[in-house]
Amino acid sequence: MDLLNTLVDKGLRRELPTREEALAVLATSDDELLDVVTAAGKVRRQWFGRRVKLNYLVNLKSGLCPEDCSYCSQRLGSKAEILKYTWLKPEEASQAAAAGVAGGAKRVCLVASGRGPTDRDVDRVGKTIEAIKEQNEGIEVCACLGLLSDGQAERLKDAGADAYNHNLNTSEATYGQITKTHTYADRVDTVQKAHAAGLSACSGLIAGMGESDEDLVDVVYSLRALDPDSVPVNFLIPFEGTPLAKEWNLTPQRCLRILAMVRFVCPDVEVRLAGGREVHLRSMQPLALHLVNSIFLGDYLTSEGQAGQADLDMIADAGFEVEGAGTTTLPTHRADAAAAPAAAGGCGSHGGGASLCGSSATADSAEGAGCGSACGGCSGHAEPAAARTRVEPGEVRSDLVSVRRRGAGTDIAPNA
Repeated sequence: MDLLNTLVDKGLRRELPTREEALAVLATSDDELLDVVTAAGKVRRQWFGRRVKLNYLVNLKSGLCPEDCSYCSQRLGSKAEILKYTWLKPEEASQAAAAGVAGGAKRVCLVASGRGPTDRDVDRVGKTIEAIKEQNEGIEVCACLGLLSDGQAERLKDAGADAYNHNLNTSEATYGQITKTHTYADRVDTVQKAHAAGLSACSGLIAGMGESDEDLVDVVYSLRALDPDSVPVNFLIPFEGTPLAKEWNLTPQRCLRILAMVRFVCPDVEVRLAGGREVHLRSMQPLALHLVNSIFLGDYLTSEGQAGQADLDMIADAGFEVEGAGTTTLPTHRADAAAAPAAAGGCGSHGGGASLCGSSATADSAEGAGCGSACGGCSGHAEPAAARTRVEPGEVRSDLVSVRRRGAGTDIAPNA
């Protein structure tokens, strides 16, 4: 296909595809799916080889969030039967993180529900970061705490945080249909605060909330303009007790096309396969490794993932290798730019210049906000394959939502 040849050439040059080309990827047929994966895989291997980075989530504070994000099991008014607990102690969080590190994770993501941290919360998270790094030499720590006030990103950086996550989730045009208690612009501002403080910015999306192809392209172009180092792609699993409980809109093929589009638009960025992969990709998860270079290991925030060993086996069986702690994830041009002073600027600051930015992306203003739980998903995960039956769109699949009952905040060992 001429389209795919063009997209490969652009990806190898870090050149932004046109919106029409990005939309065309999402519109390809199932008969063309392997061709799409093969093409995007060439771009992935150019910048990341066959390495897969492993990340591990620690839910520092679960549930009881005042925000109304429709996708989230921890939202205000959620009736989802999830774990609810207040802040873990630093030693408890460090112990939870150690399970992921033992499984091969090189980044620990510290997540807390809520609109955003108080200054006291920032101090608390700083002590937790210190405890984790004392026990795990060379580990990366990413914080995901929601809205950041002025100066908080700098304080997290000083405390030892390497990165900060705050997802855009969906397009600016549809954001108000998903959340009312803060705005899309709020989220943009928090990502910009992280960038300005010298933290590695992490921001992604949630697919499957009823959005159009245009919405998906819009949010990915906005992410490209914000220039995060990592882009987590979540696939919604509708929790019973949330407003999106009946939004079952995804197939494995659709998920792979979305991941391919993200890779073409963000060729040299760490694209992370996040919440919902077990449910929506199912037996086609190994194909996704040709598109993404990063996954979460084991369990998620409020839901259980597949066994960590199953993830490791999948990576090996697909011919990929776990990225070692001593390996730099990002390509040299991005890693060098990230090490340079923050004054290099946001958009295009990783070596691509202004031409990397999507001209239609809106990422100019605002104040950070929102549920920190968007880092890897309030999504549920799958029961064994034998338990599944074919389902029509819109039918509720409570059998697929496996609420987390182990790991941090419980007396049951984590699944890593």
